[in-house]
Amino acid sequence: MDTVLDAQRPLTDDELRRLDAYWRAANYLTVGQIYLLGNPLLRVPLTPDDIKPRLLGHWGTSPGLNLIYAHLNRVIVARDLNAMLITGPGHGGPAIVANTWLEGTWSERYHDVAYDEAGMAQLFRQFSFPGGIPSHVAADVPGSIHEGGELGYALSHAFGAAFDNPDLVVACVVGDGEAETGPLAGSWLSSAFLNPARDGAVLPILHLNGYKIANPTVLSRIPEEDLLDLMRGSGYEPYVVAGDEPALVHQMLAATMDEALDAIAAIQRRARSGGAVERPRWPMIILRTPKGWTGPREVDDVQVEGTYRAHQVPLSKVRDSPGHLAELERWLRSYRPEELFDATGAPVEELRTLPPRGDRRMSANPVTNGGLVLRDLDLPDFRAYGVDVAEPGTATAGATGVLGPWIRDVIAANPQTFRLFGPDEVASNRLGAAFEVTDRAWMAGMVPGDDHLSPDGRVMEVLSEHLCQGWLEGYLLTGRHGVFTSYEAFIHIVDSMVNQHAKWLKVTRAIPWRQPVASLNYLLSSHVWRQDHNGFSHQDPGFIDHVVNKKAEVVRVYLPPDANTLLATMDHCLRSRHYINVVVAGKQKVPNWLTMDEAVQHTRRGLGIWEWASSDSGTEPDVVLACCGDVPTLEALAASELLRQHLPDLKVRLVNVVDLMRLQPDTEHPHGLPDNEFDTIFTPDRPIIFAYHGYPWLIHRLTYRRTNHENLHVRGYKEEGTTTTPFDMVMLNDLDRFHLVIDVIDRVPGLAARAAHLRQRMVDARHAARDYTREHGEDDPQVAEWRWVRETDPTNR
Repeated sequence: MDTVLDAQRPLTDDELRRLDAYWRAANYLTVGQIYLLGNPLLRVPLTPDDIKPRLLGHWGTSPGLNLIYAHLNRVIVARDLNAMLITGPGHGGPAIVANTWLEGTWSERYHDVAYDEAGMAQLFRQFSFPGGIPSHVAADVPGSIHEGGELGYALSHAFGAAFDNPDLVVACVVGDGEAETGPLAGSWLSSAFLNPARDGAVLPILHLNGYKIANPTVLSRIPEEDLLDLMRGSGYEPYVVAGDEPALVHQMLAATMDEALDAIAAIQRRARSGGAVERPRWPMIILRTPKGWTGPREVDDVQVEGTYRAHQVPLSKVRDSPGHLAELERWLRSYRPEELFDATGAPVEELRTLPPRGDRRMSANPVTNGGLVLRDLDLPDFRAYGVDVAEPGTATAGATGVLGPWIRDVIAANPQTFRLFGPDEVASNRLGAAFEVTDRAWMAGMVPGDDHLSPDGRVMEVLSEHLCQGWLEGYLLTGRHGVFTSYEAFIHIVDSMVNQHAKWLKVTRAIPWRQPVASLNYLLSSHVWRQDHNGFSHQDPGFIDHVVNKKAEVVRVYLPPDANTLLATMDHCLRSRHYINVVVAGKQKVPNWLTMDEAVQHTRRGLGIWEWASSDSGTEPDVVLACCGDVPTLEALAASELLRQHLPDLKVRLVNVVDLMRLQPDTEHPHGLPDNEFDTIFTPDRPIIFAYHGYPWLIHRLTYRRTNHENLHVRGYKEEGTTTTPFDMVMLNDLDRFHLVIDVIDRVPGLAARAAHLRQRMVDARHAARDYTREHGEDDPQVAEWRWVRETDPTNR
């Protein structure tokens, strides 16, 4: 049942006084950051010159965050807790910054912001100021793994942090505006995946202050019994704390936190006693306090405190209005700063002794700087899992199916630091070998016939890409490793989350005390070219384009052409740090082209000439036939063979690209090829016919500065698709072998006239292939069963 604690008073009068003083100090520092440019301790009356010219920040959520932070510090000290805080309302940045300064961590990380009056002045000045820090709980803030600038992901990050961290308590503040987002609403289901025997605990704190930026919030206005039922139905025992009288709220919140933490300890004790591990009902707190609490009640005769008007800057005309300036000074002095800070400007001794010490401070917990606790994975030798390729194209295999046993053994070798995430698609993407050593994590009910479900499973499957992404980000940012596998078309669902993670990685590269974390690895399969039964709705390779927009130092994109190259690529990605790695690979059986040694070498190069598929040895080519992606590679090789058969004098160079970023100049991307090397491979003046996995214009964008860009002609996906056969799909988008041959004939100078007959035969071949599919419902065996035949004597033409 829910518990309303309105009479318990666990705090002594002295404890209450000190806790309230700490809260007042944090509130004072929060307001100072939003408004003050000088005179941080009000040594003299405020003047307009003391006020920032641009008032940027968000006050409304901050007093509630300061209250929660102070009370979490109390229980950390009392219980010697290993705890961290995730702040969902990202606009509460000044509140969390205030607390990290009070704890001393900010000054330890940033020596120019000292623990005195001058440091306080700098703390105020830097907030939302040019050359300073953002208004959110950004990467600059010690103790943060979650910026919160984009709402919806706090709770999924919290659960990701708690997985495999059995001694960690992750307190997560969920703002009531944030609670209206789809991702956050789905995140409550995470309780069905948290194992109290081996994982840590998440303590959600739903902070209902009633309003968003301009409107009331839904959860604050529905009947309380409905809200309690919503939380109970999601697997929680809700505890309610509500009020606007500080002393009473302090007592209620202290009692509630004690009871919630006692409940967590009891849950974990039962689960770790050796008996059956069952899904518990985890405690959570619903905290109702006024928006903008302790701020101005009214401004210009209009109510502010407890309304949406407190969301940002309650007093907006402080520089111009003497009345607003006087009200700001009254507001700041209401916190009695003379009681809170000594003559030097440091917090008084009584406040300095309240927070935890050392690594127990939430702003200094090593797990919140994941690179500090990150350890390399124990990776099996991927070479032992490869396909035996005696000759190019002679062995067929699905690339992800070959990868699966290696992933299985990665899981087995790293039972506490690696997880596989996916939206119900692990088996579909041919990684089912993982279930030979583990199960799907599952704490909800089970019935006979369920497949590989257990509380100890290390495969995280839930039909929400948002949850998979959020869990994985929280897992990585606290020092662990993982892979997210998804259908290519639907990874777009997390586009916005990828934006935020890429920004985090970019920013933290420039923060000296932030240590690199493991890379965020995507394995995208069931891709655009092999959606045989799902059709147009499942065809979209554009996630690559989205990722390439991010900063070059944090993004990598790989399209391995076969199974051995995929193994080499994934080994590289799991060893890498601080990147977003996107790997696109098919699951259907296709020819394999490279031996393992060749695949390793090719992966290291990122792109290269396949001499065995080229006919330009020792001479300058007439045309470059380039390819990137497994299906485009197959079609390019088939086109190359057709050209060899029908135009034996034509000198063709076949170039395969694994690392897409190699196409950019080295001035644009760390993996980019210098212009002279690019010209050596692709030539400075010959036609380039490029068969590409995704949208053609991306290749043009990556190469537009190259010498020979005007001779580059790209074939790829152009939004044509349906439920059809694999070869009909490539024909719909003009990526098929016959069309590539036509492109060569049309683009090589002087070839059109003498190859007119061949061109016509290629057009006829396309019609014949389509007619066959329409009559038989499958591809012509001459196409479907095509295999590369190596030319035994290239000089004998």
